[in-house]
Amino acid sequence: MKNYLNLQNGSDIRGVALPGVEGELVNLTPEAVSDIAAAFAIWISEKSGKDPDDLEISVGTDSRLSAMILIKSVLDGLQKAGANCADCGIASTPAMFMSTVLPGCMFDGSIMITASHLPWNRNGLKFFSPTGGLEKKDITVILKLAAQLPSIDEDRGKKRKFDVINPYCGYLRRIITDQTGTDETPLSGFKIAVDAGNGAGGFFAEKVLKPLGADISASQFLEPDGKFPNHVPNPEDHTAMAAAKKMVLDNQCDLGLIFDTDVDRAGAVDITGEVFSRNRLIGLLAAIEARRHPGCTIVTDSVTSDQLSDFLTEKLGCLHHRYKRGYRNVINECIRLNRDGIDCPLAIETSGHCAYAENYFLDDGAYLTCKLIIEMARLRVEGKTLSDVITELRDPLESSEFRIKIRIQDPEAYAKRILEDLETYAKQKPDWKKAQQNYEGLRFSLPKYAGWFLLRSSLHDPLLVLNVESDQENGVKSILNELKPFLDPYQELELQ
Repeated sequence: MKNYLNLQNGSDIRGVALPGVEGELVNLTPEAVSDIAAAFAIWISEKSGKDPDDLEISVGTDSRLSAMILIKSVLDGLQKAGANCADCGIASTPAMFMSTVLPGCMFDGSIMITASHLPWNRNGLKFFSPTGGLEKKDITVILKLAAQLPSIDEDRGKKRKFDVINPYCGYLRRIITDQTGTDETPLSGFKIAVDAGNGAGGFFAEKVLKPLGADISASQFLEPDGKFPNHVPNPEDHTAMAAAKKMVLDNQCDLGLIFDTDVDRAGAVDITGEVFSRNRLIGLLAAIEARRHPGCTIVTDSVTSDQLSDFLTEKLGCLHHRYKRGYRNVINECIRLNRDGIDCPLAIETSGHCAYAENYFLDDGAYLTCKLIIEMARLRVEGKTLSDVITELRDPLESSEFRIKIRIQDPEAYAKRILEDLETYAKQKPDWKKAQQNYEGLRFSLPKYAGWFLLRSSLHDPLLVLNVESDQENGVKSILNELKPFLDPYQELELQ
């Protein structure tokens, strides 16, 4: 029997789609993709109560080299399951979800073919129903079902082409015009540049910014190219952010925007050259929401800095809810808090995954940039820039992340034992202050080094991840020296 469970990556599916990298065998094959798409159609049929032939499922892809091979396989799998399907071509992950809820679209389900910022030979699938992205447990069910499907030769469903980007961009333009309270060209006089990194995000310049009056002439790398010849499309990548900063400063732009491959994450650079990513992006977006939602709660992942937490609580008057890593984790926690009556407008990871309660709790890099554009327009009236909003947010002096490989057959159990041992070991360290809430791993403050560390299991890999920050010179090194006597006896650990 087939087994596709090794393709699961949390709530996504990811694998090697093309040969060419030594030691990486293709496992995301056309057959696997076809089976998984057919299983998704059956899953949607059961959830919606509709017969497969009454379903229509939209399919889009980013710019990866394997896109055309896999989209054909996805469409074939859907048709063989009896579902109708719509080929949306190159699109963004958020646009594919919106295809299930926007007027004129309203598909029963959606599949996005993407592996975000991973290397050129990888690809994957993300799935949506009209209620949102599928959860990890749903993906497991679909993969098990896919492995059991009999071979079907006949295409029973119908197929058509569909443009999802235009209605999605219309939605984004309306957000900007509505919230700026101006005419149909509220961005006249602004020079805004987009760096799409040759991913799928080039549409934002031509179809959102330009119609609203913005000068987009300084934009770069808008053409989709799965080889990513200029830089990796990733707002966390230093080379990518340096390219965006150069784009802004060389062309005297008011704002620069940068997207990841499938546009569910974004970063920005303002007119001063201030880079907004990780903690600084979180601080800026939280400041915007704090004005609209005084006293609100902001959900972040577990590795945000103490300086950010102080800014959120002491300067903005927000509550900072530091939760587990993983975009589905922070989004689901935001949903839970709102259901419990807690005003939580924003969930955001340091990676740039960002979801708003007002926008279907969808992690959408384009929506995020709309919020920045609206704030930039508001601030210009006051003679201010985006960087003025977070002048009181400090960065830690030193920050490092270490990935520690676990070389043992059951890495999950081994990691659990290490964390249990660390809790016991820490009781012998009176100057280590355990965080009040540890939703994953263990976080300790070390006041004498003006810093902290967090040791946690990786979400998807056989690794322990160690994050360390300090406000002292050589503080990270000092904290590592404190941890060394604890970690050294574990011979199955290897620092990558």
